[in-house]
Amino acid sequence: MTAYIALAAVVVIVIWAVAIYNRLRTHKNQVENAFAQIDVQLKRRHDLIPNLVEVARGYMQHEAQTLEAVIRARSTAVSAADKARQSPGQAQAMGALMVAEQALGGQMGRLMALAEAYPTLKADARMQQLSEEITSTENRIGFARQAYNDQVLDFNNEAGQFPDLIVARLAGFAHMEMLQSTQNEQERAVPQVKF
Repeated sequence: MTAYIALAAVVVIVIWAVAIYNRLRTHKNQVENAFAQIDVQLKRRHDLIPNLVEVARGYMQHEAQTLEAVIRARSTAVSAADKARQSPGQAQAMGALMVAEQALGGQMGRLMALAEAYPTLKADARMQQLSEEITSTENRIGFARQAYNDQVLDFNNEAGQFPDLIVARLAGFAHMEMLQSTQNEQERAVPQVKF
């Protein structure tokens, strides 16, 4: 009789652990899906940038440094996105992606500010179309980032609560990092554009 009670207790514990594992796996898959949505939008932006630079290059011959800085920042961001795609939620990959995307955003901001000084470039139909597409993509990235962070929050809450915490640690489910737009107060400051 005692053996049956012990066996029943073991079966209940195993079923409980499997249920928690499956719930954590579902949350992790949702995080990966949410990151995939960000990745789609980042790829779209990364694909638009060379076209924007080429249009600007025709008008901004004296701004080669700015154009090259945008291309370098894009290359770094593409590389960081590739690494983050391999392990969404992993702290180092997410941190590198945030830094690279912030640098790219800063360079794009400089490019757009300089474009204001070139009325013919600003009036160019292709430049206007690309600018609108990039703005639309930035909005989509923001929404995708929010959805990703919501999924990461759900996962972290689930994996961090007792008794699920026990199964999460035993199964190797690590805390996931959210994507933040800024890291410190200096980055939160409004950029000053001067001509």
